[in-house]
Formats: sequence, structure tokens, C-alpha cells
Amino acid sequence: MIEYHDAMVRVRYAETDQMGVVYHANYLVWFEVGRVELMRTLGFEYKRMEIEDDCRIVVADVHCRYHHAAMYDEVLCIRTRIAESRNRVIKFSYEVIRDSDGKVLANGETTHVICGSNGRPKLLPKKYYSVFSTIVAPQPDRSNA
Repeated sequence: MIEYHDAMVRVRYAETDQMGVVYHANYLVWFEVGRVELMRTLGFEYKRMEIEDDCRIVVADVHCRYHHAAMYDEVLCIRTRIAESRNRVIKFSYEVIRDSDGKVLANGETTHVICGSNGRPKLLPKKYYSVFSTIVAPQPDRSNA
């Protein structure tokens, strides 16, 4: 099984301010790109989870720590891990890494509650839980971040 997945993005002009610095909320969009691509790598697609299993992964909490600015036209790696997987909750962790020098620009975490289309919490179907729970990765050492 995989420990993490790297999704590459290039900073678009529309994601920056007048100085070419990425607006902070765009990191949350990139977190979504990272987790969708991680799940796709695992063989799951959000849309199929919704249609076939009435399973939504609802964001309940978000944290992002910014270390350095991302700038217009930089190529970034969104490294995504499953930090925790329980019956009704999944936590993803993220690192936003500048591709040119490997510098960690930001790190964060999202916590998701599994819900049905009625908005009520439900158990994560076994076919997902069995995969997610086996790839929970140890968190990277941030002592020098």
C-alpha cells in the first residue's frame, strides 16, 4: 500500500494577489485536489462513493499552517496522507512543497465525517475502511519546519 500521494499543481495568476503571492484560501482548494487524487490512486472516486454507497465525506475541521509564500507560476507538490481512519471519521494531512527546492510552504489537516445524503453521520462502508485503515501513515517530523 502507499504511504502518501503527490499531486502537482502550478500556481495560476488568479490564485494570487497583486504581488504574485498566493491567497491563503487557495491552500484549502489544493488540499481537496490532494485528497481526491489520493483516493483516486486508491481506486475510489468521490462521485462513485456518493452514487453507489450514499457516502459523503463532509469537512468538519480544517487547519493550515503557512511557513513560506507560494508565488505565481511556481510548481507545487501537494503531498497527502491519511492521518487517521475510524468508522465515521477520516483525517487527511497535507504538505505543500515547492517543487524547485523541496521547501515545505505549508502543512495542514482536514477532518471529515462520513455522512449519507440525508446529512446524518453513518459508518464508512467496509470496502473503504479496510483500505483507509491499512495505510494510515506516520506523520513527518516537523521539528525543523
